[in-house]
Amino acid sequence: MNPFDKHKGYSRMFKENHLTLGLFFPIESYEGSIPKMDIDQQMKLAKRAEELNFAALFVRDVPLHDPYFGDVGQIYDPWVFLGYIAAHTDNIALGTGSIILTLRHPLHVAKAAASIDKISGERLVLGVATGDRPIEFPAFSVDPEQRSTLFQEAIMVMKKVWKENFPAIQSPRVQLTNGDLLPKPRLLDIPVLVTGHSSQSVEWIAENSDGWLYYPRNLRFQAELIKNWRAQTGQFKPFSQSLYVDLTEDPNHPPVPIHLGFRIGRNPLIEFIESLKIAGVNHVIINLKYGQRPVEEVVEELGEEVVPHFPALTVE
Repeated sequence: MNPFDKHKGYSRMFKENHLTLGLFFPIESYEGSIPKMDIDQQMKLAKRAEELNFAALFVRDVPLHDPYFGDVGQIYDPWVFLGYIAAHTDNIALGTGSIILTLRHPLHVAKAAASIDKISGERLVLGVATGDRPIEFPAFSVDPEQRSTLFQEAIMVMKKVWKENFPAIQSPRVQLTNGDLLPKPRLLDIPVLVTGHSSQSVEWIAENSDGWLYYPRNLRFQAELIKNWRAQTGQFKPFSQSLYVDLTEDPNHPPVPIHLGFRIGRNPLIEFIESLKIAGVNHVIINLKYGQRPVEEVVEELGEEVVPHFPALTVE
């Protein structure tokens, strides 16, 4: 039995041989690095996405504005923003894509994640990563050569303090002997998805995570990657990916490549997502940054015409 079958967020998103759809914040299109992020509009769209049966809403963790990198995500601190989203929605899964474990103390991440999971009614799906923006590591006095070790340590610490009462932990950043972390998640665990390779082997990810969050790639490459992933996991562990979409008014507009996605009509988009499902992808997070149409129209069209082919799963 999957340990997260009773987790509201995970079970809304993931099931073997199924694919669901999510949206990345900010739910808007914008030029340059910094979105507008009108909070009232974002919450209106978040609620509408839930009504339209999207499975999840994802936030990003970008601690600093790197002017050479190109995108700061939703601007706001992911934990603060997730709390606000949780208060304005009821059932939709809340994902992170992804929390940078190398730049945050693992006990702080564990407490924040457990708090959001508890407040939202077990809706958090925790994507994690090592970070890839060069200016961040010196800013936080972190040695980038230690990324792999720090990442492994953080996952070990989080899983242990969620599960055990007053655990004893001796690691590079944690010397815990007489304290306990509260709140505990109701299931004493939270689903953790590793982003990319995060300086780890596929074998390590398969053994130590609850799923894999990857980038858009050539369909043949993705199918081979997933085949290898399934061979390593033994039991079902979901595979997710992001996808940038500029949805055209012409529903049959053929796909034209853009950064990490396509300018595309809804019918070819449905066909492409179906091919991802056949390849073994379980969740696709749509990013609308490069869209040319009003975002409200795009969310409605995706929700009414595309999501019904890949609806959120019913939570029992």
